Amino acid sequence: MTRLSVALCTYNGRPYIAEQLLSILDQRPAASQLVVSDDGSDDGTVAVVRETIASRDDVPELVVLEGDAPTGVTANFERAIAAADGDLVALSDQDDRWHPGRLRTITERFAADPSLTFLHTDAALVDENGVALGRTLFESLEVSPAEFRAERSGDAFRVLLRRNLATGATAVFRRDLVERAMPFPPEWVHDEWLAIIASVTGRVDVLEEPTIDYRLHGSNLIGVAEPTFRYKVSRVLQNRGDRNLMLARRFAVLADRLAELGDAVPEGVLEHARAKAAFEAERAALPGNRLKRVRAVLALWRRGLYVQYASRGTADVLRDLFQPA
Repeated sequence: MTRLSVALCTYNGRPYIAEQLLSILDQRPAASQLVVSDDGSDDGTVAVVRETIASRDDVPELVVLEGDAPTGVTANFERAIAAADGDLVALSDQDDRWHPGRLRTITERFAADPSLTFLHTDAALVDENGVALGRTLFESLEVSPAEFRAERSGDAFRVLLRRNLATGATAVFRRDLVERAMPFPPEWVHDEWLAIIASVTGRVDVLEEPTIDYRLHGSNLIGVAEPTFRYKVSRVLQNRGDRNLMLARRFAVLADRLAELGDAVPEGVLEHARAKAAFEAERAALPGNRLKRVRAVLALWRRGLYVQYASRGTADVLRDLFQPA
């Protein structure tokens, strides 16, 4: 029987944690292990975890990891994942709610496909009170049919090279991915890193149906805003900041890790990671003056780099032309 571990990370979030735990404990088949890693909360969250677990008879093996000071989301998940010993590892954030039957659906997918390394799903968006907002995570991200097809056909790396579509709260992966992905580099968020390493060294797939309720509140609104026309225009006209420089650093780090993995990396993948890093570095170096950017942006476009590496493809040409410095 497949052993499944849940790596649940907690912070200050006492109002939501009991509901989240119960949604995990009610799953059938049940998880074998629950690892709760707390990132220095001081609002009684860990006490609620212990009380909720103690109220149930049907609980998995429990591991609680506590820290005195916050270390950040990625470091907290790395600690939780390192302590998880299941054949499969499911990630969980304390403020979300799992749908009934989630683990059954996902474990059946892994059992049916031994080549599957990492599976992520859609999520229903809800507000702070758990009320449905009438849209899903993939709808907000405007995931295209072509991106879904690429993931299902084994070409997730090409998709993830442009932009991350895998939200950690929806993800489950095989334990052997951990050996290739750790340690997590500080330049990357844990879910993005796990997904892209899995796409290189194994196979990533996507389930287009929601399996959790993803709770939106003040600290996690990035990346899931409603994709209205007004929002898109505001994205084009917002200050450029250091986003492209950050992406250049991330993919340089990825290239270094892929070089270390050697023969586990398919031919051509390392070159694409380096090309992505170079592309983002060139975007970061674009002149502050919009008129002076035109020639450089058009040169990148003619080389086909926006289509291959920009998160929004050729639409990012407009972003680079019009964004303020």
